[in-house]
Amino acid sequence: MKPIFQFMKRNYKFLLAVLALSVALWSFIPKEKASDPEKDKLLIELLTFVIEKGHYNPAAIDDTFSKGVYKDYLEALDPSKRFFLQSDIDEFSKYETLIDDQINNKELTFFDLTYTRLIQRMNESKSYYEDALSSPIDYKKDESISTDYEKIPYAKNQKELKDRWRKQVKLSTLSSLVEKQKVEEEKAKSKDNKEAPKTFEQLEKETRESTLKSLNDNFGFIKDLNRDDWFSVYINAISSRFDPHTSYFAPNEKERFDVSMSGKLEGIGARLQKENDFTKITELISGGPAWRGKQLEAGDLVLKVAQASGEPVDVVGMRLDDVVKKIKGPKGTEVKLTVKKPDGSIKVISIIRDEVEIEETYVKSSVVEIDGNKYGIIYLPKFYIDFENKDSRDAGKDVAKEVERLKEQNVQGIVMDVRDNGGGSLKTVVDIAGLFIEQGPIVQIKSAAGKKEVLYDRDSKVQWDGPLVVMINEFSASASEILAAAIQDYKRGVIVGSKQSYGKGTVQNVIDLNQFVRGSTYGDLGALKTTTQKFYRINGGSTQREGVKSDVVMPDKYEFLKMGEKDVDNAMPWDKIDAADYKVWDKQNNFDLAIAQSKARLENNPQMQLIEDNAKWLDERNKDNVYSLQIDKFKAEQKALEEKNKKYKPITEYKNRLEFTSLPYENEMVKDDPVLKEKRDRWHESLSKDVYIDEALHILNDMQNGSEKKGLTNKVKTEKIVKS
Repeated sequence: MKPIFQFMKRNYKFLLAVLALSVALWSFIPKEKASDPEKDKLLIELLTFVIEKGHYNPAAIDDTFSKGVYKDYLEALDPSKRFFLQSDIDEFSKYETLIDDQINNKELTFFDLTYTRLIQRMNESKSYYEDALSSPIDYKKDESISTDYEKIPYAKNQKELKDRWRKQVKLSTLSSLVEKQKVEEEKAKSKDNKEAPKTFEQLEKETRESTLKSLNDNFGFIKDLNRDDWFSVYINAISSRFDPHTSYFAPNEKERFDVSMSGKLEGIGARLQKENDFTKITELISGGPAWRGKQLEAGDLVLKVAQASGEPVDVVGMRLDDVVKKIKGPKGTEVKLTVKKPDGSIKVISIIRDEVEIEETYVKSSVVEIDGNKYGIIYLPKFYIDFENKDSRDAGKDVAKEVERLKEQNVQGIVMDVRDNGGGSLKTVVDIAGLFIEQGPIVQIKSAAGKKEVLYDRDSKVQWDGPLVVMINEFSASASEILAAAIQDYKRGVIVGSKQSYGKGTVQNVIDLNQFVRGSTYGDLGALKTTTQKFYRINGGSTQREGVKSDVVMPDKYEFLKMGEKDVDNAMPWDKIDAADYKVWDKQNNFDLAIAQSKARLENNPQMQLIEDNAKWLDERNKDNVYSLQIDKFKAEQKALEEKNKKYKPITEYKNRLEFTSLPYENEMVKDDPVLKEKRDRWHESLSKDVYIDEALHILNDMQNGSEKKGLTNKVKTEKIVKS
């Protein structure tokens, strides 16, 4: 059992119960390879048993549960209602309250029926869009389409479904056609352009051809999915009804999850994508073996893969996942790729696999000056850790290094940016919070049995005791919320951002399902991520559903969209426990003043007012899901939207006129790494356009200008420092 998002002692009663199950399973596991349905039944039994025994608060598997699975599963299979007919749904509906019985009896009737019908309908739908794109489209016909898929009914028959596909294809081509016409109009205005403008007929044909290619590519991807892939969808519809964060990982997904958590993998260091029947190299990861070898390039098509001196295997037409499996492998082993270069030449490239670090996973920092004061920005995309190697890098150790590096640059305040950070290891968040306080509790955790444990920072050292701002948004979740909550409860720093964070206050464990079955011939059974505990702030409140409320709330264009835990129907409830014993930070004298000054600034900030207005408009636009498919009306609708959007153009054109720079160690790295340099340049450019960063730095300025000199770790002297 591999813990994730936590480092608690194991629940031994749970383990004993699961081990008892595994002993029972050993007695009937066949020694020869069984059919896939038998493996599926085993998976259902394993998953439901482990969830019921280990989940924090497992839902009863009854008719209500069955209805939830039914709804979620069909939405996952056909979200835009372009495959199933109403007659299919009528046939499926008899199982709406029987899925719980099928789970308990390990029956697959409902899955088999829906899977077989889905494949049939998908094969039929290919002809629908091919027919729609086979001849010129009539854009003069006055008709419309609704994209509110939740409310539109299923098609009554194949004729109606075919027409739905026709309209969807028409909307796609119409949008593309109008954009192409604009391009041609701009060309015609240019004095340098000597080409004759393309005719309507030419543009119309181009849009149909490009749309056909796009749809064929999408269906090619779907065609690559096998029965196991679709069964994973069904299994996850069951798992996620216990709560939104309980889910099944098929073997490939488990591997990707581990990579996302550690930021590392063993392979050649290249990103791949499917392009028709070919596998294309889209990017080389900086520092990886392929990047170091300088032979493989973005744009290369992989034709064959060979292991060391083994025979090359043709991978044209192979599933992307299967190609990836052949290319990846243990550090120190050799793989040979036969690739087709963009110039058409064929080349065999030998690469020795190595450990690859995915740079985008890791923390990075920047320095900026404002009003004569120097500040540091630390961006943490994830609370990463390598569970297999405690000596490997993790977010806690890396953030500590960045803080030290910023101190060496004599920064006078730090912005900790965890916007869009979905969480990760609880150990690392405790370590990071501990960098900013003397010592004390960071988070409380409660198990299903009611036992409470408090996780402490026990190191009295404060690595940074100067002004601190933590930035969050609606997508800051889990470990990000623990960090923000702890900083807020200690009154150690100012929390800046959206009205509230995501609202995920639960802890998950990832459980390897293979450990419970001995002698199985089914291969890798994957893993289960299930909710085992809830965490609480040190003030006793849960972050579940409610998230962390910002001290300084800044408008966000997406603030009215339903995207948080509170908007999920089966999310666990908010509750409260006793507060832990902690002492509020008292070394930031003008904390409340800085918050008040920021709020006053925001009230008079036209950029923020414009973002707020844009958010309200987007909320209204989100409710309008009907589009005209008559070209003149469509253009009129788009022109009206463009006119309205002109009002909000200053949002994207905003520049804070600040210069962000990398730290010295990174400046040395980018000298030999143009890819990394480009990524850092793009990040610094985005910071220079970030109005939220701008305000966070002004808050640091307010805190800095009111801080006593003795309260600053770096002891920097400046004329702007005054006693508050």
